[in-house]
Amino acid sequence: MSPQPVRRPTLDTVAHAVGVSRATVSNAYNRPDQLSAALRERIISAASELGYAGPDPVARSLATRQSGAVAVMLGGGLSAAFTDPALSIVLDSLTSTLDRERALLLLPGTGAGPAPDSVTRAQADIAIAYSLPDESPALAQVSARALPLVVIDQPALPDTARVDVADEAGTALAARHLRALGHRRVGVLSFALDTDGHRGPVSPERLRGARFRVTRDRLRGCVREFGDMPTWEAPCSARDHGREGARWLLTRSPRPTALLCLSDELAIGAVRAANDLGLRVPADISIVGFDDTPAAHWADPPLTTVRQDLAEKGRTAAELALSLLSGSRPGPPRTLPVTLVERSSTAPV
Repeated sequence: MSPQPVRRPTLDTVAHAVGVSRATVSNAYNRPDQLSAALRERIISAASELGYAGPDPVARSLATRQSGAVAVMLGGGLSAAFTDPALSIVLDSLTSTLDRERALLLLPGTGAGPAPDSVTRAQADIAIAYSLPDESPALAQVSARALPLVVIDQPALPDTARVDVADEAGTALAARHLRALGHRRVGVLSFALDTDGHRGPVSPERLRGARFRVTRDRLRGCVREFGDMPTWEAPCSARDHGREGARWLLTRSPRPTALLCLSDELAIGAVRAANDLGLRVPADISIVGFDDTPAAHWADPPLTTVRQDLAEKGRTAAELALSLLSGSRPGPPRTLPVTLVERSSTAPV
């Protein structure tokens, strides 16, 4: 005869061993505040001796019809969560603010957001859209599943919880700063206007068809002060793209005396391009960023930049998500303020 398989210990096994009810053992794991510290310790110790690792999360999700997960939909690849400083700070703050029982499920995309199928398969109770383009197919799938939705930055959707910053006001602050220093010939380093991976000069037609609200608003703030300016579009916020775009802008005739960059990462790349061309920052070219990530402070020279509170943005998104999960209705968008931080990368003409 073959040996009988060893049965795995269950909640009932632990309850019988300790001499308490099944519900009491369940509370030791899921609602520890309902038990005395001594009783909970006795239950956990007995469970450990019996080899019981805790309630089965799959069984629990079937019983409660909740997965305990929050799906974060990214516009680009997963590597951005680790290489984009602004995104990393937002995700870190978002995670630390969510309940300790809430897991974070990252759904990477290819520019337009995650594939609809990945949203369909995601075992999550709520979705958070991080900086997706207008009419992203992933958003339609969130709606089809009737999942609660929180938007960070973009797009602007009616009756949807959203946290963003004063993007247009921020670049207008930077532009006025450069004008006050006497700059009149200014170039712009922009991140994506569309999801096609374009890199290069921006035509008026492409500008009019921009699908990213944040890009539209930040460019509008620049134009408000200086009118039409030579603009280079990068497919994402990365230093290599900033370096490439700045080389194009800085070899134009007449050469700009200042560059407005829509992110700190693009601005740091622009500083490198200026060095490549033998230009001094800020004596020959002034450079302004946007975000005020830690890298802006440590750049050489330290960057003048528009500061947004990235940690507060993550906290607010998490609070909105928890509020929706508790049954609250979406309120009006929460727009966080911006300020100009003046450092050593700008100077008078």
